[in-house]
Amino acid sequence: MSNHWIDPTQCDSLAVLVESVAGKMLIQHQSPICLELDIDTSLPVPADKARTCDLLTSIIRQSLDEMVDGGDLTIIAIDTGCGIELEIADTGRDISNRAQSRPMAAAAVNATLRWQNCPQGGGSVTIAFPPEQRQRRMAA
Repeated sequence: MSNHWIDPTQCDSLAVLVESVAGKMLIQHQSPICLELDIDTSLPVPADKARTCDLLTSIIRQSLDEMVDGGDLTIIAIDTGCGIELEIADTGRDISNRAQSRPMAAAAVNATLRWQNCPQGGGSVTIAFPPEQRQRRMAA
């Protein structure tokens, strides 16, 4: 098996970027994790690619830290019309029993984070990216 990875900072598709970031991390995790992705391949990366990778790495790492014995990681994304929302859900502890740190990368891309418990157990973080035009105006 080769270790040829797509550079996620070169991805235009959010689905490919997420899979590239998560794939590397899951292979390095000490326990088996089942990954489920539900992201339309036509969704664009909603913010600076490098900072989006940093944000995903931080949030996925938090999820993996909750699943030391293995579990399920589900990542979905939708375009709400008011921006793209990306949800990362895991089968770790519920939200009240874990740290809820906001990575600096979230502020760098003007994303908001919402934590909640999953009905089947575990927790999730929803990353809400603002619409692209709004980000461009703020950067100008």
